[in-house]
Amino acid sequence: MIEHLVRVSPSAARLPRERQLAWKLAALATTAAPVDPAAGATVGHRVVDNAAVAVASLARRPVAVARDQARAHPATPGASVFGGGPRLRVSPEWAAWANGTAVRELDFHDTYLAADYSHPGDNIPPLLAVAQHAGVGGAALLRGLLVAYEVHVALVTGICLHRHRIDHVAHLSAATACGLGAMLDLPTAVVYQAVQQAVHTTTATRQSRKGEISSWKAFAPAFAGKAAIEAVDRAMRGETAPSPIYEGEDGLIAWLLDGPDAAYTVPLPAPGEPLRGILATYTKEYSAEYQAQALIDLARRLREKIAGIDTAAGVARIASVVLHTSHHTHHVIGSGANDPQKYDPTASRETLDHSIPYILAVALQDGGWHHVDSYAPQRAARADTVELWRRISTVEDPEWTRRYHSPDPAHKAFGGRIVVTFADGSTVEDALALADAHPAGARPFDRAAYARKFATLTAGTVADAAGRQFLDAADRLGELTAADLALLFPAVDDAALAAADAALPKGIFR
Repeated sequence: MIEHLVRVSPSAARLPRERQLAWKLAALATTAAPVDPAAGATVGHRVVDNAAVAVASLARRPVAVARDQARAHPATPGASVFGGGPRLRVSPEWAAWANGTAVRELDFHDTYLAADYSHPGDNIPPLLAVAQHAGVGGAALLRGLLVAYEVHVALVTGICLHRHRIDHVAHLSAATACGLGAMLDLPTAVVYQAVQQAVHTTTATRQSRKGEISSWKAFAPAFAGKAAIEAVDRAMRGETAPSPIYEGEDGLIAWLLDGPDAAYTVPLPAPGEPLRGILATYTKEYSAEYQAQALIDLARRLREKIAGIDTAAGVARIASVVLHTSHHTHHVIGSGANDPQKYDPTASRETLDHSIPYILAVALQDGGWHHVDSYAPQRAARADTVELWRRISTVEDPEWTRRYHSPDPAHKAFGGRIVVTFADGSTVEDALALADAHPAGARPFDRAAYARKFATLTAGTVADAAGRQFLDAADRLGELTAADLALLFPAVDDAALAAADAALPKGIFR
């Protein structure tokens, strides 16, 4: 692993492109590397993970809207759309838009947390769409996805966007552009320009994750993937980009991040080193913000120590519930965000899945979490739940913040400590550092767990035979032909989506 120093360079210095971060990312994408077997297998697992959460979201309005927009852009050969049926093929950027929205809608796929936040699985829809349209096979797709994950993990490890209220999809678009470049075997200079175009056009504010969170949260990564495809297309045609996008004196670092005196360190594998970045990422067992994963497990465990917490009488015995946790959990999804919407029973699903007080209230009462039922309006409005919810707060604990940012995997933690104080002054507390499903947790997700997640989320929508065919194809990802990539879209009961599609108002495209 090589640590690359990234800092602002005055225009007069004419920073050579070989010393620019965008070039170094492009060079990684265009340098051959052996496939690590564990990393390659994990790519297949994440394809399963993405399809599971995409199918589970197909009837939801934002996903139906994105799918309907995609239908208006048919193409040959084109790319498949989840829920669109085997005959529908659309332009790859629009397939990436529809499928990326489906994957992101439930907040239920993989994550990587370091200096910034990310969902690296968001790279899969745009790469898969272009692979189908360009006629490349599974081996090239696998290579592209390993590169996309590697770049995504490196940028999230080295450069913090959220401190300056920049949304994390700016890192996603760079990773996708690199993955596309690797998959299509493009020259380094072309990928370099595409990375810069993609970053320039997808730098947006984090207001999409603040206050009353809207459906744009699901669309944002799909937009980044679509923009990256378009950037690669332009770069392949010889078009250039604002440069240097990271180090320029009017660039990302100088004006939107830490300023002209800032310096960042981005770790990238040495030439010829296997790409193992995907192994640092982790998926979700529950449909909620990743920092909530360990806390749902903790709430399930703590619930056994609090008699009657699922009743009004039991809640009345509780004076307060305080979560001691990291800076991010407190300030982004906790009471430290100062968002009244995080305590509003009528808030959107997108807001509730970014409200740890709500998630803790429901998990403490129900002893689990369901991707639909736990967000139902009637569940959020239940009187005893609202009463408990409003007694829950978060505080930052410096030790949990330190562990959150620890570079040592043995000490890294995304959980916290919950202290329940009763009206009589007695207390009950417990702590958990990592979600049970984390690679270092009590029961790490394995191939069987991904298959169970797929079966659970697609029950009643994907027939058993179609599900087995899909899982087999994902297991053989690197061996698939270009034609076989269609197998990565499990056949669904299209009739189940008819009502969602029929209810949509029309827009410009149709």
